[in-house]
Amino acid sequence: MITWIKRILLFLLIIFAAIFAICAYRMHTADRAVPVLNYHQINDRDENSLTVHTDEFEQQMKYLVDNGYHTITPAEMMDAFENGTPLPDKPVILTFDDGYVDNYKNAYPILEKYGLKGTIFLISDFIGTYPNYMTWAQVDEMQQSGIIDFESHTLSHPELDKIPPDQIKHQLEDSKKALEWRLNKPINFIAYPCGSYDDELLRMTKEAGYRAAFTVHYGLATPAENPYMLDRVPIFGCNTHQFRRFQLRLEYAPIFAPLDALSRSLVKSGHNILAKFVPAP
Repeated sequence: MITWIKRILLFLLIIFAAIFAICAYRMHTADRAVPVLNYHQINDRDENSLTVHTDEFEQQMKYLVDNGYHTITPAEMMDAFENGTPLPDKPVILTFDDGYVDNYKNAYPILEKYGLKGTIFLISDFIGTYPNYMTWAQVDEMQQSGIIDFESHTLSHPELDKIPPDQIKHQLEDSKKALEWRLNKPINFIAYPCGSYDDELLRMTKEAGYRAAFTVHYGLATPAENPYMLDRVPIFGCNTHQFRRFQLRLEYAPIFAPLDALSRSLVKSGHNILAKFVPAP
């Protein structure tokens, strides 16, 4: 009986050591990776999966500053990936999808307060059109501040891999042209609506003149990735996103991102019960 207990304990020790070694390896190999945090709405009104409360967002920004993170732009990241341009210690990119007015009212003052840069992916046809989205005057003010970079999130936010090629071309090219005309700056980056993509979309995005594109797949952006399917770290969901979860998703993305992908895969294949046992924050 004692022999069997010893064997079981030894087996568990080996498993634990193997898991520890894998985790250590993944953290070590993430040295050149950049966390690209993905936000949507920042307000205290909407209790939905796209929202982070304002006080929680400020707590997260303060954490970044207090822990030595330095915000960079997508262009600075790609310069480092492609040309070896040096990056600051602990680089991080703050991205916001869609162009909600609360990005101007709530997130922007907090970024100014802590001296942080941000990138907002705009649905160009929605700006100045719907009350829940920013006006062009607000966009201009944020751009002139020098801390907010604006890029494309298409004209009207369709899932690009689910529409005909001519409509994809229209959404990619005309959103880029519209924003370049309106903002008087190059538009080199796009975030795919809903994060969905396929091989044809990757090709068309490159042909449309974008330098890189972002998904909503949980993971770190790395030089080894296809630049037209860059991972991000989703930080939204006011009903589920506690501050500790933010820390875990940011600091241990190399470990938790594969687990998150496994959990989603199990749910997609109908194994909901098994997915609950996967430790993915």
